[in-house]
Amino acid sequence: MKAEILSLLRERGEYVSGQELCEKFGVSRTAVWKAVNTLKKEGYEIEAVTNKGYRLIESASSATEPFSQNELQSRINTKWAGVPVHFYESIDSTNLRAKISGETGEPEGTLIVADMQTAGRGRRGRSWESPAGTNVYFTILLRPDYDVNKVSMVTIIMALAVAEGIAKTCPGLDVQIKWPNDIVINGKKVCGILTEMSLEGEFVQHVVVGVGINAGIQEFTEEVALKATSLEAEYGEKIPRSSLVANVMTAFEKYYDAFKSDLSLKPILDSYNALLVNKDREVLVLDPKGEFKGTALGITETGELRVLKSDGSEVEVYAGEVSVRGVYGYV
Repeated sequence: MKAEILSLLRERGEYVSGQELCEKFGVSRTAVWKAVNTLKKEGYEIEAVTNKGYRLIESASSATEPFSQNELQSRINTKWAGVPVHFYESIDSTNLRAKISGETGEPEGTLIVADMQTAGRGRRGRSWESPAGTNVYFTILLRPDYDVNKVSMVTIIMALAVAEGIAKTCPGLDVQIKWPNDIVINGKKVCGILTEMSLEGEFVQHVVVGVGINAGIQEFTEEVALKATSLEAEYGEKIPRSSLVANVMTAFEKYYDAFKSDLSLKPILDSYNALLVNKDREVLVLDPKGEFKGTALGITETGELRVLKSDGSEVEVYAGEVSVRGVYGYV
């Protein structure tokens, strides 16, 4: 109920009577009073005035926005993406915990969020540094009713959602996507996405999509600093992490629902290609059969990168890594 009260007070922006809160949530005035006091202890400034009710006083600084269960619940305003949300101050891995949620029958859209991970993982089993009080780590649980060969497109959908969520949270920041799912700002990576699925025979039981965003200022090694940055470093302000998660969920729900109606990336193609840092630039395709250079034209409706070779032929890159001139130190 605390999150619901917080959400209502924020939405109104004015006094809400205790009686209205009682009737809205079907509880006593004492229960409302206790809930408000708990929120105050968590750091929320809530004014209580006799015969007027309660009013939330929002700080103008994003630095004061809590990163907590109540704050996330009060800000996520979606039908299913991020509902329910489970917040942990420390967790082994949001992906691992989301997989458990998948096995125990939690609904599609269940979101696991952590302030810190002790066993965060990136692609190919690489460890992912996950310090507390700095970044954003979350994983959403999906229960697809489509074929396994469609799952790879979900990662691209999440990349677009993260890019849009960052752009909404940090207005004016130039956010781009390096195919297929790296989020880059000023040529440096700020986000990693890891999609994993559980199969039962040939059928997809569930999919988990994990996201790690470098939100706050942090110390990178000299090697990593050449390729990575953070939102705060680029934006110049503290990042409201709960709002960022909520904004990503809003975008993901919109784009994923569009994808499910067509089971292709056609509905999001223009939006994705508009953010593609590779587009119309020279790329080096590290193909196992032999690397080659070409010009990236954008992605297909199934997520492959279209590349125009120097001989005029066009190929679609399905696998392997693509290096982009001017990004990640490739010159």
